[in-house]
Parts: sequence; C-alpha cells; structure tokens
Amino acid sequence: MLDSIYVGITGLRGYSDGLRAIANNTTNINTPGFKSSSLQFSDLFYASGNGGSGGQLGYGLNVGATTLNFKQGELRQTGNDLDLAVDGDGMFTLRDAGGKLHYTRAGQFVFNPNGELVNRSDQSNVMGYNAQGALVKISINNLKTNPAVATTTMTFTNNLDASSVQTIGNLTVIDSAGGKHQLAAQFTPPGANGGPWSVVFLEGATQVGTGVLTFTNGRPDPANAKIVWDYHPPGLGTQRLTFDFSNNVTSYASTGQTLLAMDTQDGYAAGTLTRMTFDATGTLVLTYSNGQTVKGSKLALGRFETADDVVAAGGNLFDATDNHAWESGTAGNGAFGVIHSGMVEISNVDLSQEFSDLVITQRGYQASSQIISSANDMLQELFAMKGK
Repeated sequence: MLDSIYVGITGLRGYSDGLRAIANNTTNINTPGFKSSSLQFSDLFYASGNGGSGGQLGYGLNVGATTLNFKQGELRQTGNDLDLAVDGDGMFTLRDAGGKLHYTRAGQFVFNPNGELVNRSDQSNVMGYNAQGALVKISINNLKTNPAVATTTMTFTNNLDASSVQTIGNLTVIDSAGGKHQLAAQFTPPGANGGPWSVVFLEGATQVGTGVLTFTNGRPDPANAKIVWDYHPPGLGTQRLTFDFSNNVTSYASTGQTLLAMDTQDGYAAGTLTRMTFDATGTLVLTYSNGQTVKGSKLALGRFETADDVVAAGGNLFDATDNHAWESGTAGNGAFGVIHSGMVEISNVDLSQEFSDLVITQRGYQASSQIISSANDMLQELFAMKGK
C-alpha cells in the first residue's frame, strides 16, 4: 500500500507538470512566433511482485522530455513594413550583446538610433548576409540619403513636325550637385535642298549647346540620331549630355503642333529615406524621396533537421542544441521559405486541443489523488486491525 501511495504521487507530479505545459500553451495563444509544447509521459520501472510469483508490478508515471510543435502558425497582416514572417521552415537569426546566436519566428523588428535592425523585444541584432556572403548586422547607417546622379542621357519619343521650326521646353537636366536645370531645344528643319535639322539648346535665353539631327524618309538616320554635347552648369564642371532620338521618334509634316517629348532621363536629385522593407527573398529594399530604390543585405535564416536540435530559450527565442545540425541560408532557397513584409506569424496553439488535454489531465490528476486516498484508507484500516 505504501508502494501504491508512491505510484499515486508520481501521477500527481506528472499531471501537475502536464497541466503546467498546457497552461503555458494557452497563456501564449497570442504570442507571435510561439510554438506549443507537449509533455511526454512513460511508465516507470517494474519489479517482481511479493512472494516471488514472477509477476511484475509497475512503479508509476515517468515524466519525459517536452517536445516543441513547429507547425507554422497563421500569418497576419500588421501594416508595419518591418514586421516580417517566414512562410517556410526558416527562422530569423539574431545575435545578442554577448555575441551568441539565437533564432526566432517572431519577426518584429525595428531600426535603432544607430541604424541597425534589431529585435524589438530584446534589442538583439538581426543578422544578414552582405554581397560577399559574410554574416553581418543589417544596417542603414550609410544609406539614409541617396546621392544625386547627374544626367548623362535623355531619350525622346513621338513625332517632330517637319513643316516648321519647333521648340521643346521643360527638359530637366540634373547636375552633379543635384540641382535642376530647365532647358529647351529648338529644332529648325532643313531648307528646300534637304539636309540635317539644326538643333539649338537654350537655358532661358542663353544658348548652351548645338547639334544636328538627320532623318531619312521620316526616320532618324542611325549615324546622326544622337546629339552629344558638353553642358557647363554654373559653378560646376563640364557635363557631357547625350540627347537620343534613335528610338520611337519620327519626322513627318503634321498640323504644325509637334508631339515630340522627352521620354526618359537618367539623372536624379539627392533623396532622403522614405521607406524600409524586405522583399520575398529577404533583401532589404530602401526607397528614397527621389524615386530611387536601393537593395541592401539579405536576412540570414537558419533551419534544423529535427526538433531535438532546438530548445526554447524564452522571449520568443530558440537556441541550437547542436550548431552542426543547423543549416544556414536565405529566403527563396529550398525549405527556408519566403519572407512576407507587413505580417507576423502568430502562435500555433490549438486552443480546442489544449482544452481537451486539460480535461484528460485533470481527470488523471483526480484519479491519482483517489489512489492515494484509497491507499491511505486501507492503511488506516490495517492499523485499526492491528490495534485490536
């Protein structure tokens, strides 16, 4: 009967631990990136029964390891570009202040005042790969502004009226300092004897450049379809400009109103950072006020082969039990999955399953308690018999 009490106590301890696992799961039902766990039970050792009959009697319940369920949770929209979710097996790689690597599925990140991408909860650095494939901190420290790029080529499209002198205005040229200059191009058709068009470039009323343009049967002559000239912005060095008429430009007589217009130009002014996000491959994409985008480091992801290679560390973090069993890589490659910006992965806790397990655990605990009570009553009865 004393052995029965001991067996009942192992049940109380085991189901108490099981209840704790269920409680931890249910309380973290809204924790981003949380992975539910379950407690493993097994029977304890056995020994021969009294009297040497050869029968075996068990010694109760044994509590084994806790296993993590890494089934992917639902991905939910947040509207924050730096909230990231992995659709796949990959886990974000973090490095704490002591240099130790951790992993998480809760991609709630922010850029700190130093321009480094950090985990919002503990400020550990989010790690990525640079262009050389080295593991580095993801930083925008030198990318908060986008420098100006001077215009070198301007392309044109549509028809140049062949019947009269035409002037095209609002030709914006960006200089090396990011300044904007509004130029105009005056096109004078050839005389009665034919020949090239004469082109004069004006900045205000000042002539700043000249060139010639040749058409054959209404189409640009490839040998004279580009005008290359040197522009001298005030206070700056010489800037070589190419005005390209070789594609999508014609010259036919029309109503006297030219349709010729600038199509593209490759210069832009300096810009400031307006948006930071990540694409599906985990590449940092920076957008600037001048319309330019720049790509930075790629997020470093880790993945494990079996659940035995990972252990929960708290704070939505996981640690590797064996670093050699982990694989490192980037999104878009194999089982690592893809990145979704503006989303987070919520807990994978199945509340209905937890409530079902709660009922079973409660009944197991009650049954173990009843075993102890029954064994105690039997002992009391035995002592009473001895007392008589």
